[in-house]
Amino acid sequence: MLTSLSSLPLNQILEGDCIEILHSLPEKSVDLIFADPPYNLQLHGELHRPDMTRVNGVNDRWDKFESWQAYDDFSRQWLTACKRVLKPTGTIWVIGSYHNIFRLGSTMQDLGFWILNDVIWIKQNPMPNFRGVRFTNAHETLIWASTGKGARYTFNHHAMKGLNNDKQMRSDWWLLALATGNERIRDENGEKVHSTQKPEALLYRVILASSKPGDVVLDPFFGTGTTGVVAKRLHRHWIGIEKEQHYIQAARQRIEAVRPEPFDPAVFDVTSKARSAPKVAFSALLESGYVQVGQPLFFQKDEKRVAFVRADGHLRTPDGFEGSIHKVGSHYINDAPCNGWEHWFVRVDDDMVSLSQLRERYRLEMGLYDEQAQS
Repeated sequence: MLTSLSSLPLNQILEGDCIEILHSLPEKSVDLIFADPPYNLQLHGELHRPDMTRVNGVNDRWDKFESWQAYDDFSRQWLTACKRVLKPTGTIWVIGSYHNIFRLGSTMQDLGFWILNDVIWIKQNPMPNFRGVRFTNAHETLIWASTGKGARYTFNHHAMKGLNNDKQMRSDWWLLALATGNERIRDENGEKVHSTQKPEALLYRVILASSKPGDVVLDPFFGTGTTGVVAKRLHRHWIGIEKEQHYIQAARQRIEAVRPEPFDPAVFDVTSKARSAPKVAFSALLESGYVQVGQPLFFQKDEKRVAFVRADGHLRTPDGFEGSIHKVGSHYINDAPCNGWEHWFVRVDDDMVSLSQLRERYRLEMGLYDEQAQS
């Protein structure tokens, strides 16, 4: 049974150990988790630039572990706790560097997470390798995973296309700079408050891609609150877990300063229209006269790849192959998967119109969206 929102500490920073706090939260209560865990960089000594100025790297005590075994044990514990609080339809994003991401990925698979993508965040302004003994580390890796093989999950792929000039977004993410300038949180001495603060642009993409307005987004390593800032702007609920008090203070101030625009579902809800639109069978178009028995359909607008509409709603090719709009489309591309709605076209005057366009016209003219809104 899924948990009601009223039983969750929504829009709060919970201070303490993330494993203990995760175990205190209701089971199957969270829609999305973004985790930026310690990287266990294993740094020894100080790093200096060629001019001998010291590099302000990651040397925080929270990033230090006695051994790889201790780090692996910690990782298994917090990932297990995350899996417990995720809804069956939820997903988790985990970010790391080459130091730790492969170990985390292996642990996630051992725990039954199903990896959907590994995404490469390519930094536009990475720190150089000052000693020149290795390539500059110019990217970090994110693992996006569902709760298990075959699990349903949210993916707003149309929104991702919208952010990518209407082209399907790839798994290499460019043009996302490090958190610098006004976005970088600094203390009264001008020093960085958090050594690995993530840019808001990165969290914007993660949260928009894999959640809906009103969903619960949890960050077990909250830091200075980037996840909370972006979730609030996008009208998602958020829960942060953090044990460092100076991070908590910075995060609270930062999130309190956010003033999101009033919620308008037409603006903030980017759920794929194809998933939310009323279902329509091809036979409905035939019965209502949107297509006619015997009418030719053209595969990908190619007049040489034609099929004719049968009275039973199937298609038939000139060589006698019969089946649904999807099956006959697949026949023309060597049995590869085919969405017939997108690939079959009818001739209207001097234009070619896809079955998908006809289906949308049917929905509007039949008032199916109005019926769906009233139900």
